[in-house]
Amino acid sequence: MRVPATMSGVQLVGHGGPEMLVWRDDIPVPRPGAGEVLVKVLAAGVNMTDINTRKGWYGGEGRQAGWAGAMGFPRIQGGDLCGRVIALGAGVDDVAIGARVICSTCQPEPTAENPMAIAVIGSEFDGAFAQYCVVPARYLHDVSASPLTDIEIGAMPCAYGTAFNLISRSNLAVGERVLVTGASGGVGLAAVQLALLRGAEVTGQCSLPKSQAVRAAGATVLDRALPPKARAFDVVIDVVGGDGFQTRLEALRPGGRYATSGAVAGPMVTGDLRTVYLNDLTLLGCTNQPREVFAGLVTIINTARIRPVVSKTYPMRDIAQAQADLAAGRYPGKLVLVPAEPLP
Repeated sequence: MRVPATMSGVQLVGHGGPEMLVWRDDIPVPRPGAGEVLVKVLAAGVNMTDINTRKGWYGGEGRQAGWAGAMGFPRIQGGDLCGRVIALGAGVDDVAIGARVICSTCQPEPTAENPMAIAVIGSEFDGAFAQYCVVPARYLHDVSASPLTDIEIGAMPCAYGTAFNLISRSNLAVGERVLVTGASGGVGLAAVQLALLRGAEVTGQCSLPKSQAVRAAGATVLDRALPPKARAFDVVIDVVGGDGFQTRLEALRPGGRYATSGAVAGPMVTGDLRTVYLNDLTLLGCTNQPREVFAGLVTIINTARIRPVVSKTYPMRDIAQAQADLAAGRYPGKLVLVPAEPLP
């Protein structure tokens, strides 16, 4: 297809509130360099990581930054990409023109100083909140065979990749009991579905008004206002953080595993180390996603063994409203942006 010179999309012009998201119709379409691929964006999910990156939340106390440090602006965010390959850079021979593709939001880029270093799409390089984006070919996975829609697939890389990594890192096994916090949200509901697919007994903790999707998936529901039962679970998957940290540790059986990749209720927590060491608990932080782990999720997508819950779609120019709805927790599951069609 003919590639236009300019495109529409959303640029983040600095850290801050939604006023930092600027819609433009004259963004130059990027051209793929050696080892890169130009992708036409078909759908792009909305995630808390986009909001956190906009705010500079990953910099920690007193400083603003993206995932891997200071960001360059303007930046096109968007870590959830479902797109179609339309052009190849030099040296790319293992990706087909026309393939429908996704990529993990967090890409391992180890260095001698930091073997767990990552590059995050939409933070360290431009992402999916525009009509086109350029992605290193080695990051891409082909999902052309999947019967899922573009919108469904666009909802999955970040939330389901994060959830699948949590389940993989915690080594959740058939028949084990797992507690999933924030179970009605994007990552939480993905973890519920994937844990059930693995054959675990799943309890999802969430607000009761939004629990229908969790029950429909097949999980038991625990009101988020209630503490979980002590020593009832083999694994806790926590994407909430905040004040309930100690009760989640206490909910683990001796030898249990606690895995986290989020802190929507607050990153600062208080816990009793005696609970950890006297019960031989394992605490797992889960961000780096090895390619082979994400490839396992791709197999699930291509065989449609799970369908994501997509509560609402928005035109991409309505990103501020979509992010406001996400931050307020107005809908269960995922919200997805759909770009405008390029001009002929």
